Amino acid sequence: MQKKIHILIVLFLLGSFSFCNAQSFFSKFKDSVDGALDVSYFLKDLHGVLPIISPITEPAVGYGGVGALLYFITKKPKDGTDKIPIPDIAGAGGGLTQNGTWFAGLGYLGFWKEDKIRYRGVVGYGDINLKYYRSLNLIPKEISAEFGIKSTFILQQVKFRLGDSDFFLGGKYTFGKTNVQFPKIFDFPEIDPLVMDFTNSGVSVIGEFENYKNVFSPNNGMRIHLDYLQNLEFLGSDRNWGKVTFSSVFYFPVNHFWTPAIRVESILATGDAPFYQKPFVALRGVPVMRYQGDLTILAETEQSFNINSSRWDLVGFGGIGTAFRSIEKMEAGDLAWSAGGGFRYMLARLFGLKMGIDVARGPEDWAFYVVFGSAWLR
Repeated sequence: MQKKIHILIVLFLLGSFSFCNAQSFFSKFKDSVDGALDVSYFLKDLHGVLPIISPITEPAVGYGGVGALLYFITKKPKDGTDKIPIPDIAGAGGGLTQNGTWFAGLGYLGFWKEDKIRYRGVVGYGDINLKYYRSLNLIPKEISAEFGIKSTFILQQVKFRLGDSDFFLGGKYTFGKTNVQFPKIFDFPEIDPLVMDFTNSGVSVIGEFENYKNVFSPNNGMRIHLDYLQNLEFLGSDRNWGKVTFSSVFYFPVNHFWTPAIRVESILATGDAPFYQKPFVALRGVPVMRYQGDLTILAETEQSFNINSSRWDLVGFGGIGTAFRSIEKMEAGDLAWSAGGGFRYMLARLFGLKMGIDVARGPEDWAFYVVFGSAWLR
């Protein structure tokens, strides 16, 4: 049984830079409010590195593991308030799976000027083995072929809060140098051989509304995001093509026990986009690039139930989506669906940071996810 991906916590080992005995050390991970396991003190006061070991369970690449080091850069509360500012996070990591896929990268997530400016930067390299699927209208089945993709990736993004509102405007630059290798014999006429060794370089315009009460594990508020990416030859791209992304997430707690949520997303590729850059249905339980086309539309709901006002939540979720292979012909592919459940544990109360595990069933197989923060973080 193959499973699905998220680079998230399953086991963590914490280190301390102070000279203290073992009992004092482990007391740093015991919350003073309820006595439960909690890493808030470590992240807030010790500024320690948080090592992560997590499984990779993506059906498209098979079983594997990822290791990473996260460094939470905490900040002092503003004068006159006890509210802890959102910490910056710096990280480095890499992973390997059973089908030979591997990757490594560095990243930084910044919340600057009292959250007036949000920055995200990533640089990485991946050697990834996947499958490309093609539906044949005259044959009641699909054919597929394995391919390898080697890519160097750079992302630089910044968003600016408009005054004291919950609106953000910003931009993003992305660069990718990609080499694709298919089997010597394959029959997919829709794949342009010119994209086998390809450079993408583009800029995005971003508009966003977000009023989450907590950015790591939201349970109240909404996020509505719209961005337009355009790859341009004068920036170094081998081809002019674009992508429009709309995503929205809504959390509307009914009471302290029950929090319903819904996610709606649609992505449109414009111009002559490389096949591996076309949008795909991204749902828990559905393999990466399994349902792919020029346009994707999906909706997913998640229901969270707190257990007796404790740190533990039970989660149920389900979703449905489709990919239109051709916008001109409005040719839709098969519907992709998923459903499942899991749990969350409040790992760092001061930051509202949760972790947990989800188990999902999609059209083809079961999958499980280790979730750090939220399954819908983007």
